[in-house]
Amino acid sequence: MNKPVCAIVGVGPGNGAAFAHKFSNEGYQVALLARNQQYLDDLANEIDASRAYSCDVTDIERIKNVFASIKSDMGPVDVLIYNAGSGVFTTVDDTSVEDFELSWRINTLGLLVASQQVLNDMRSRGGGTILVTGATASLRGNVSTAPFASAKAAQRSLAQSIAKHAGPDGIHVSYVILDGGVDSERARQFMPDRPEDGFLKPDEIADTYYYLAQQHQSTWTFELDLRPYVEKW
Repeated sequence: MNKPVCAIVGVGPGNGAAFAHKFSNEGYQVALLARNQQYLDDLANEIDASRAYSCDVTDIERIKNVFASIKSDMGPVDVLIYNAGSGVFTTVDDTSVEDFELSWRINTLGLLVASQQVLNDMRSRGGGTILVTGATASLRGNVSTAPFASAKAAQRSLAQSIAKHAGPDGIHVSYVILDGGVDSERARQFMPDRPEDGFLKPDEIADTYYYLAQQHQSTWTFELDLRPYVEKW
């Protein structure tokens, strides 16, 4: 029997790489999707049973073609992790229509199209998992998050719709709200006084995602908040 397949959309050096290492270590084939082909190729060389696929989630046809290639190369996707989540941080006055639409395309439209590529195969096999990386901005807007917060709110609502629609088919959809700074050199420079364990650790986040992918359907989690103990909420 072939190894199960985990497709990770939005693979960078933080959470995306941690997800890839975790699922590979647990016996999955891993499809790595992001725009930076060179970075993906280098990461694929480090991770067993992984393949790199250049993909811009604002390009609908590219998403469709990439997922067709994953199915041909590796098999149907068992776990989809939608980790693409960048956006524009501006006020309503300063937000351009183009930036507003871009945030929505990355966070919401990309999730829709990626999910559509895997749902039928998951149904035919009696189940699967879709994990979406969210943010506190999905729950509330702030002065300088007009495009990002609205896109994340739409993403969260879409994830709920997918969960309610696909749950009866055995497909578990979970939305993970990351509330805090993910540990990185940039985050440490921005918050130099924050203690070591005041940052979200990518490896610990990855452990949580893997746990969600293994949950029994009698106790599925839809929404889960992850935050360091120092975070004000």
